[in-house]
Amino acid sequence: MGGFFGVASKQDCVLELFYGVDYHSHLGTRRGGMATFGEDGFYRSIHNIENSPFRTKFDRDVGEMKGTLGIGCISDFEPQPLLIQSKLGSFAITTVGKINNYEELLNELYESAHSHFHEMTNGQVNATELVAALICEKETILEGIQYVQERVDGSMTLLLMTEKGIYAARDRYGRTPLVVGAKDDAYCVSFESHAYINLGYKDYKELGPGEIVFVTASGVETLKAPGKDMKICSFLWVYYGYPTSAYEGVNVEEMRYKCGSMLAKRDGDSVHPDIVAGVPDSGIAHAIGYANESGIPYARPFIKYTPTWPRSFMPTNQSQRNLIARMKLIPVHALIEGKKLLLIDDSIVRGTQLRETTEFLYKSGAKEVHVRPACPPLLYGCKYLNFSRSKSEMELITRRVIREREGDDCPQEILDEYADPTTERYVQMIEDIRKLQNFTSLRYHRLDDLLDSIGIDPCKICTYCFNGKE
Repeated sequence: MGGFFGVASKQDCVLELFYGVDYHSHLGTRRGGMATFGEDGFYRSIHNIENSPFRTKFDRDVGEMKGTLGIGCISDFEPQPLLIQSKLGSFAITTVGKINNYEELLNELYESAHSHFHEMTNGQVNATELVAALICEKETILEGIQYVQERVDGSMTLLLMTEKGIYAARDRYGRTPLVVGAKDDAYCVSFESHAYINLGYKDYKELGPGEIVFVTASGVETLKAPGKDMKICSFLWVYYGYPTSAYEGVNVEEMRYKCGSMLAKRDGDSVHPDIVAGVPDSGIAHAIGYANESGIPYARPFIKYTPTWPRSFMPTNQSQRNLIARMKLIPVHALIEGKKLLLIDDSIVRGTQLRETTEFLYKSGAKEVHVRPACPPLLYGCKYLNFSRSKSEMELITRRVIREREGDDCPQEILDEYADPTTERYVQMIEDIRKLQNFTSLRYHRLDDLLDSIGIDPCKICTYCFNGKE
């Protein structure tokens, strides 16, 4: 994933930009970058943040950079923001998204414009530079951004900073968020709505799907009105959104309480654990919601060692992720030994980390380990965002179980049954996963309950990874 932040101010904005970008550090651990524009022109700095936080790498830059306009990002993929010199003038650009038709667009540029590219990431053209090249195909920046929104298969939300202000454009279907904050002498644009609260900004507006605005220190001009169709990612609330953020008016922490409450209602009197626990960090709020609804005490049988360990899904190497998942959780044996535990995690993807956690709990003396994922079974790899490192759908524990039952070529109508919690095939899949993972019991959050937990029009929410519906 990734996140970004921008500021247009009547005063120097570098310090606010620095803190605003830093508040997106939960969305990536690979690259960080900031670009500003002031009296001396454009200035940009990019650092590798894999082994140390954004704050420590950019501390010196804050003292050197100057400007009243700025954009910055945290990225798990390509280095950005990029500085571009083109027929449309000089600009800085940063993006969040996924381009499924990357090769097609790249080849079109090679053939039609004889383009060449400078930025390479893992042997490929930097996706943000590809977006910049597409924008420069048109006669104005606005036309170029609209062209990108039309042509990209996947998702694309971006900030583009010129000498006069910042263009902010939300993905065509609003799959990722984009909000504007305001105070007396400045405006900001942000992926996460919480990033500007402590900087003194108040909510100004949340961009709609496909909406494009131009932000200066004096105001916000709508250049393209929002579209009617929206498919915002449900995983924003379930997993990678920060608890203090809100999307489409729905706070992440509050949604997770509702989610846990609904899991407890589905369980009813069927299980009798001694304590309810959440896998840190994203499972905690779900567990609190379950405990509040059920009356079963909430406790922390293991504590995340937060000073050093990043979120485990971020590193590119699977063995490194597994090591981090194991090393960052420290047990509290007094709350484990002889106890019946109900454990809530945000999701089960491959199952490796949660199985190791379960084995660790049993070895520490737990009598029972009941597991309640806070979302439905993941059956499909995400086509629209880079929130998962899975290279193939067959890495998903659900698909491995289905392949054992149905063979390599499972028809769509059979997959549809596995996504439906009222079918026998769904029940069999859950039982197979339970046995494979050695859980005492297993019940996933149902899709209808997940949609109710979020509480906005279900037609506006993307649930592709759960049911394959576009």
